[in-house]
Amino acid sequence: MIKNLIFDVGNVLLGYQWFKMVLDYGMSEEDAQFMGKNIFEDEHWLMFDAGKISMEDLIEYYVQKMPDMEMWVRKFFSEPKKMLILRPDVWDEVARLKAAGYKIYLLSNYSEELFTIHTEGTPILELADGKVVSYMIHEIKPYPPIYQHLIDTYKLDASECIFFDDREENVKGGEALGIAGVIVESEEQLLGELRKL
Repeated sequence: MIKNLIFDVGNVLLGYQWFKMVLDYGMSEEDAQFMGKNIFEDEHWLMFDAGKISMEDLIEYYVQKMPDMEMWVRKFFSEPKKMLILRPDVWDEVARLKAAGYKIYLLSNYSEELFTIHTEGTPILELADGKVVSYMIHEIKPYPPIYQHLIDTYKLDASECIFFDDREENVKGGEALGIAGVIVESEEQLLGELRKL
């Protein structure tokens, strides 16, 4: 019997539009793809999520890595709220399920700076009965310690949990510890899954 609903934040409880954001700034699609690949696929981004380096140090690293794109790199990090798409319909469904008796938990890879900025003004933290965010414990999904920390901290039975995440490897990371998972492909698909509960 499922009693606990565990949610990733990015591309689950919140949507992302970083690509549209930089195009709106006037960046070409080719340059945006290049910069995105060099930001998100670099191990320093994972270190940032894990709370091991600051945003200031991260920006300076990317500026050195992509000196011709310094203006764009600094612009990218200067207005992080603009990369968000709010998902109030999802929040309403989560609130309904919480009222129905489910416990709600957050399990997300996020830096402290961006997590604070992105959740501000949303009901996400109020809805949560508990949270484990990567920067808090310096561990990231899909590796076992972050899942185990959530289980141990809140004394959860893995067989009573279901985890919603937009990355297959993260869902599989939870499944390895006995947590059922749903890969979130879109807001509409997520809403359909939540309405089944």
